[in-house]
Amino acid sequence: MSFVLLDTHVLVWLMQGIDRLSPAKRELIQQAADRVAAITPWEIAMLTAKGRLALPMDVGEWIYAAVHSLGIAVVPLSPEISVASNRLPGEFHADPADRMIVATARHLNALLVTEDNAILVYAQAGYVQAVSAG
Repeated sequence: MSFVLLDTHVLVWLMQGIDRLSPAKRELIQQAADRVAAITPWEIAMLTAKGRLALPMDVGEWIYAAVHSLGIAVVPLSPEISVASNRLPGEFHADPADRMIVATARHLNALLVTEDNAILVYAQAGYVQAVSAG
């Protein structure tokens, strides 16, 4: 596995210095080619607009700084990922951001680092490779 895909909250934790990652997961992230799904900047902007996430600067500047300072690539939203997000196997909830993130991880055959319980349960069923951030 050459890619690690970071769930939105994991990117926020890394950028804001929130120490919720285990040392092993932090090392995994540092050694891998890290990615975030194209939906992640949208989700951060949406959370900021709704007042559910406070950032120390403009959200656009924050996203630019996060991607560039951490050396993270944003995986473009391809037609394949868009369609796959609506054709996920098994049972998965309807949150569009989570569906896009999971579809992106599946498309890349990437390990998804998350604390989202629904995604971790979905991974336990064998539908995506995911590990707890903690």
